[in-house]
Amino acid sequence: MSSPTRRPVAEGPDHAVTRRGLLLGAAALGGSALISACGAENPPLVGPPPVAPPTTPTPLTEAVTVQKMRSAARNRDVNLVIIAPDGVSRVGMPVCVALHGRGADARTFLNLGVRDALNRAVAAGLPGFAVAAVDGDNYWVDVGKADDPQRMLSDELPGWLAQRQLRPPSAMFGISMGGFGALRYARDHKNLKAVAVASAALFVSWPDAKSRKVFADRAQWESHEPLLHTGDLSAESTGVWCGNSDPFARADRKLIKALDPAVAKMSPGAHNDDYWREIMPDVLKFVGERLA
Repeated sequence: MSSPTRRPVAEGPDHAVTRRGLLLGAAALGGSALISACGAENPPLVGPPPVAPPTTPTPLTEAVTVQKMRSAARNRDVNLVIIAPDGVSRVGMPVCVALHGRGADARTFLNLGVRDALNRAVAAGLPGFAVAAVDGDNYWVDVGKADDPQRMLSDELPGWLAQRQLRPPSAMFGISMGGFGALRYARDHKNLKAVAVASAALFVSWPDAKSRKVFADRAQWESHEPLLHTGDLSAESTGVWCGNSDPFARADRKLIKALDPAVAKMSPGAHNDDYWREIMPDVLKFVGERLA
């Protein structure tokens, strides 16, 4: 399935969104749900209006910034969203990378309670950390379309964070398709302190994966499918959340059984924004405790 056409949120590389533009964008996102597990497409996401490139660097005390970056690995411009606790400098903060679901983009996390959950974690005594989100596709892996999200995460994102005086990624969090991508990333980055997945879009069979029309063939899917490589994952640093009514509940239960992760929470909920907002404080607490 091809990704839906997205409306540009900005013109030109590495440019920031004003506070007013960000609020408008967040309001526009308020009514948008992520793509459901059944694969239906939502209308294109509406982003903040274009603004002029900044004449000075983004202040490191800003809690939320949205910028455009040119990704050679993905062969396109991508959103870079950084969310940090309020009222503190981001200089030297550890970073948890957040990977979105299919059909969405990085701005999704502006509408899922990340900022409030970060503030609550810091208020409870955990050291501050930032959440950085970027745009991905194709279950966050290279499927032979001159678009390699994993290479962007490994080779480009650390430099973008360093430009903003943030540390390299030390934790991963993924929702739905992003859960697939986070677990795939963790296989190659065993120094991660935390890997959290919510409603992870995993596939228990090749016919199931093939129906998504993303992977070129069975061999390609098998090389990436987290359920086939649980031995490459760290149980101690992994947390799994999924709603009992989620279409991926069976696959996520299989992940829990095979991996025996540090946190495994199956609870009432479906594959939607309401469930992800509900678990966000728990997820970021899990991450923050391991980054402390």
